[in-house]
Amino acid sequence: MRTWITPGGVHPPENKHQSLTMPIGTLPLPEKLLIPLSQHIGTPAVPCVEVGKKVLKGQKIAEASGPLSVPMHAPTSGTISAIEHRPIAHSSGMLAPCIEITSDGRDKWKKHEGFKDVENATPAALVKAIGDAGIAGMGGAGFPSAVKLSPGYQRPIHTLIINATECEPYITADDSAIRERAAEIIEGIGILSHILGNPSNIMIGIEDNKPEAIAALEPHVEDTGISVVSFPTKYPSGGEKQLIYILTGKEIPSGDLPADIGMVCVNIGTTYAVKRAIVDGEPLISRVTTMTGDACGINRNYETLIGTPVSHMLANSEFNKETCSRLVMGGPMMGFSLTSADVPIVKTTNCILAPSYDEIPDDEPAQPCIRCGMCAEACPVSLLPQQLFWYSQADDHERLEAHNLFDCIECGACSYVCPSNIPLVQHYRHSKGEIQKARAEKVRSDHARERFEFHQQRIEQAEKDKEAKRTARREAAEKAKAKAAASPEKSASTAGGGAADIIAAAQARAAAKKVSPEQQQAKFERSIAGAEMRLQMAEEKLADAGDGHSDEQKNILTAAVEGARQKLEQAKGRLAEHIKQHNGEQVD
Repeated sequence: MRTWITPGGVHPPENKHQSLTMPIGTLPLPEKLLIPLSQHIGTPAVPCVEVGKKVLKGQKIAEASGPLSVPMHAPTSGTISAIEHRPIAHSSGMLAPCIEITSDGRDKWKKHEGFKDVENATPAALVKAIGDAGIAGMGGAGFPSAVKLSPGYQRPIHTLIINATECEPYITADDSAIRERAAEIIEGIGILSHILGNPSNIMIGIEDNKPEAIAALEPHVEDTGISVVSFPTKYPSGGEKQLIYILTGKEIPSGDLPADIGMVCVNIGTTYAVKRAIVDGEPLISRVTTMTGDACGINRNYETLIGTPVSHMLANSEFNKETCSRLVMGGPMMGFSLTSADVPIVKTTNCILAPSYDEIPDDEPAQPCIRCGMCAEACPVSLLPQQLFWYSQADDHERLEAHNLFDCIECGACSYVCPSNIPLVQHYRHSKGEIQKARAEKVRSDHARERFEFHQQRIEQAEKDKEAKRTARREAAEKAKAKAAASPEKSASTAGGGAADIIAAAQARAAAKKVSPEQQQAKFERSIAGAEMRLQMAEEKLADAGDGHSDEQKNILTAAVEGARQKLEQAKGRLAEHIKQHNGEQVD
């Protein structure tokens, strides 16, 4: 099958053989697992468990908080030991909400089962199951898979591309998964095809440096309509837009998605997770992760539980801290250095790299740009990295957007070839963050302005309504005066009758409110009874106050008794005064 050549790109040392000498392994169960609530693009999940609650493996522990969100599940059975902010996998070591699970060592699954008849299941039901399983893109972006697989009826899909490129050096997670799980991956592709309406063109894109993986796939794609397409190795062929161009020759316009031109691209790891979710009923709680680098005595791939501390992986890989130049999550091109080894593995973690100083030496200081143009030649999306760098330094957001900064896939090819050692990608990432922050501020500012303007309109409308009522009252009064002036005799008699009616109504209301002497006396008697009861209770509390009470407490109780006695005397006095007034009798 014909393939196309993308512009730019580089050929760094591959260093993939080290981690492919052994099959996919398993790690001992960690004592604690830390599950960040944001392991995907979109809004973080919301906890649906409390500290102290016992959970089973695969049980949901956090709900999706919106359409662009995914739930989280317990990677093992145990107890929720903390829900709080912890350091996560980020180049800054930032804190984020996490759920900590203390393992009970049993690794006991909750009851689960998949679809018994996938072929007759509706695409909507399958997409919902994928969303409920918490699957997000495992190739690095972390885009919720249920959203990607719901392009809508307005955008029919004719091409499904499975990304098996894995072009970055050192990383072999997808390669090893294809070698050992090819049949299950093909089963997952069938599920994706069913969801997308059986596209006419299904391709697995893979670089030609993976002959064992290609050989593992070919027996399973016979008579399936799936094509395994290999192409020359070049970094970064694994970018979504780059792979689509390599396989189809079609370019995705700036700002558009593959679905806009009838295509969907899914990573190998995501495809395998879809199979496990639909056929086996298992949520995404583990993934294949490469553990490699000369600072580790054991280089291999592991089926790693989400939330496993990086330090746990290192401890089981004969890690030598003294020879390690840095810890990198991801590959050497697009990965980032970790500030701590205690951060957890997340759904997008395909590699932990522990290189020696010979492999990746300390960064050399950046020198001034010599305008050689090598960065532009290496850019796989035909941008102008040199100009972007200048505009980034000047915080010229308008020109950055005009030069399509957001088309940059942050592959690091420009930084790799830069003879001045300028960390270009770091500048681009910073500028992207600043632009997105400015956009968010503008949205908030526009919203605040709209609220203020609406508030002002309400005030103005309220003033207009008040003025209209005042005008109506003035007009009514003027009409009444004019009518009275036209017939003075009738007006006088009407006015007199009206005044008499008002006085009579007031007298009737006063008489209705008047209380009889018998009712007033009964009220006073009830007041005395209540005062006597309160006095009795106060005296009982004082009598019960023994040696266990301090003098201060006894003084308070004594004062309460005296207060209750005074109120009783006052109530009796009011009753006596009432009887004297109405009966003329003297009461002692």
